[in-house]
Amino acid sequence: MQSHEIDYKIIGHDVQLVEVELDPGETVIAEAGAMLYMEEGIDFQARMGDGSNPGAGFFDKLLSAGSRLITGESLFLTHFTNRGWGKKHVAFSAPYPGTIIPLNLPSHGGRVIVQKDAFLCAALGTKISITFNRKLGAGFFGGEGFILQQLEGDGKAFIHAGGTVIERQLNNETLRVDTGCIVGFETSIDYSIEQAGGLRSMVFGGEGIFLATLRGTGKVWLQSMPIRKLIAELSPAGGNARKEGRSGLLNQILEG
Repeated sequence: MQSHEIDYKIIGHDVQLVEVELDPGETVIAEAGAMLYMEEGIDFQARMGDGSNPGAGFFDKLLSAGSRLITGESLFLTHFTNRGWGKKHVAFSAPYPGTIIPLNLPSHGGRVIVQKDAFLCAALGTKISITFNRKLGAGFFGGEGFILQQLEGDGKAFIHAGGTVIERQLNNETLRVDTGCIVGFETSIDYSIEQAGGLRSMVFGGEGIFLATLRGTGKVWLQSMPIRKLIAELSPAGGNARKEGRSGLLNQILEG
């Protein structure tokens, strides 16, 4: 199915949203709960499947929806269609602070691999499926497990990341990255997990036991603040809590 041609604009800086402009009859699909606002004339329906194969039967739709449950996403995707006259707008926001990345899929070979919770919305016609990492090490220690999402089509898709996004073009190069900082990469990139140096570096280096290794030629997208790191720092047992505890103890000593 040929994807609908949608226009858009990214609004904001640190906490972004994407506003999609729909001509009459055009549709954008999005994760459940991602919608921020929509204009009158926009109709929305929760459906199983991404709508990329209109002729799919109930079993195929159920299988597609079941694969989304494996990734931890909702069973349904929401389809927003302009049923009115003239151009209408609908906006989507990410579930946590960060950056929205617009992807013109034909510019990336028609397919991009992203972390399992990165997808935000896309033009109708985009196929969203799961892909399994074939390498055992990447599956167990890659931060995202065996399961990644594949976005495929000839239209626009939008993914989100935590903090600042770094886009790198690799030219037969190797890049080693913190396992949670990978947002996505083109299918020409080889993804694997390797140990982070010697035993002393692995135990005391603070970078974890394993690092992700990206090799090949193609684009990769990285995020400066993975949500798991943010949660860890804000938790009662996180790094900031330990710092506050030490400073509080120091103040007590000085006051005493």
